[in-house]
Amino acid sequence: MTEQTTGALPPQLAELVDDFASVGPKDRLQLLLELSRELPELPERYADAADTMEQVHECQSPLFLAVEVDPDPERRVHLFFSAPPEAPTTRGFASIMHTGLDGEAAGDVLAVPDDFYTALGLAEAVSPLRLRGMAAMLARIKKQVRAATAA
Repeated sequence: MTEQTTGALPPQLAELVDDFASVGPKDRLQLLLELSRELPELPERYADAADTMEQVHECQSPLFLAVEVDPDPERRVHLFFSAPPEAPTTRGFASIMHTGLDGEAAGDVLAVPDDFYTALGLAEAVSPLRLRGMAAMLARIKKQVRAATAA
């Protein structure tokens, strides 16, 4: 990832990218699994994920997400994810998105490069199909942010 691309990442997401870059391939998978345990529980309003959230069909495991954008001038983004405990890779990807993007301004979320996840160095640890799922998560997040900010 170029310096220009890294500069486009919100601070928390850039920190995660650095964390992954600082360890070897086997430790990256372990870091992803640790992050999977940090994914926050859903608030009550999203208890029925299948009815209240958008499914990311590209993910190998059932993953649902919802995006809320504050009406304030900063247009802060809030992310909510539902993924089963038996899907640690998917939960890990969702946790990266949550940790790196939740609470950021809408413009900063939209500025994240679509391929930022390549800098995590997970290509050696997980299948290309799983990486496409992560790309799809970011695409859905951006789509929902655009819809919310256009209204």
